[in-house]
Amino acid sequence: MPSFPFHRKTLALSLILSASANLDNMYAFQSTLARTRSAAPLRTTLQSCSFSNRRAAVLASSYQHFMTATDTSNTSSSSSSLKVIPIQDAYEKVTMDEIVSLCKRRGIIFPSSEIYNGFAGFYDYGPLGAELKKNVKDIWWKTFVTAREDVVGLDSSIIHNPTTWKSSGHLDGFSDPMVDCKETKLRYRADQLFASPIVLKETSETIGWVCIQEANDEDMVKDAKKMAKQVMKDTPHQGKDIEAFQFRDLTQVSEEEMSMIPSPATGKPTLTMPRDFNLMFQTNVGAMSDGSSVAYLRPETAQGIFINFKNALGTSRAKIPFGVAQIGKAFRNEITPRNFIFRSREFEQMEVEYFIPPGDDVWQPFHEKWMQDSKDFLVSVGLREDLMGWDVHEGDKLAHYARACTDITFRFPFGVQELMGIAARGDFDLTQHSEGSGKSMFFVVDDDLCGCLCVCIHF
Repeated sequence: MPSFPFHRKTLALSLILSASANLDNMYAFQSTLARTRSAAPLRTTLQSCSFSNRRAAVLASSYQHFMTATDTSNTSSSSSSLKVIPIQDAYEKVTMDEIVSLCKRRGIIFPSSEIYNGFAGFYDYGPLGAELKKNVKDIWWKTFVTAREDVVGLDSSIIHNPTTWKSSGHLDGFSDPMVDCKETKLRYRADQLFASPIVLKETSETIGWVCIQEANDEDMVKDAKKMAKQVMKDTPHQGKDIEAFQFRDLTQVSEEEMSMIPSPATGKPTLTMPRDFNLMFQTNVGAMSDGSSVAYLRPETAQGIFINFKNALGTSRAKIPFGVAQIGKAFRNEITPRNFIFRSREFEQMEVEYFIPPGDDVWQPFHEKWMQDSKDFLVSVGLREDLMGWDVHEGDKLAHYARACTDITFRFPFGVQELMGIAARGDFDLTQHSEGSGKSMFFVVDDDLCGCLCVCIHF
């Protein structure tokens, strides 16, 4: 491989500086730093650029490590290429703020309508982000549609006949629990606020409550300690040891307990009891704006597949078992969009509904196979397997119509959350739409009705 020392150094410097604090005269430093070979002078220069001693040492070491690695690469055969040397513990230390900042600087994701101060819960994908997202969707489509004989594609409309959502249960049941702060008028999802009593170790006396927003375990404990310290300040209990926090989300507290739980916004008990908030975006279709013109942006892509089940089956001449796949936009009016693009109000889903013969002993092998295929896909596109896990829905967590549901979880910087859900939904959806439309959505398989297995991939 030809040697281009100046270009290699400039690349290293650009990466280092762009990942650091803003420098008004960054370009002026590049020519000086590009001639630097040892870590010590670089560290001194960085310190003069208002970097802290510790930050300057880290950046200088990173630069020297990069230069050493590329020098070694250049001494090998001419056909060799530069290798990326990952920092093994980088993911353990990264924060969401650093990820958000990086995405904006590199043209991956921008806040939507940024010139108008943004719009909460909406994001735009930049030049690199658009390419990255398209690549992921293309690989997913090739894996689960093009490369399979038993799955066909679909692209349904974003707005369906409103009766669709009545039949599916979304009009009555697609909601999140919400609480209001009566003083600031801020709204929160009740299942994302966690409260705990402050209990003295010495006497087991409850002296107050803390209330914090959902995060990873370490950050939640840190925030709770900070709030507890504030509650105990200027009281006889200041400085005393307290028991470990016992967090419960606000859907699990009583009205009496809620009267003592402080709002995250005010630090005072000004929260209402939880109530349901429907997440669907409402719009009007046509020239009139009355009740007859009300429609909804789809909150998921699945229902478009179910209402087109017979069309897809008949035109593709498929035989059970077979699946229908779709990639498309979905919209949810989240009460408190947070954690960057993980919980936004406009997003894309990649989804497969796989229809199988009926029977209590039929669905389990299909369910297990789709679980494994889904995880294999995530590993194939670069996700670390050690950061993934399984969350089996049981008891009250399992939907009333589902035979089984298992989530593939991922350990994000803000905690472990669902990445993908694989649910055995039975024939619930086809039955609901058959009854709601008055048209049969079923066909006969061995003198019985068809059931279905739903595999949902949220992206």
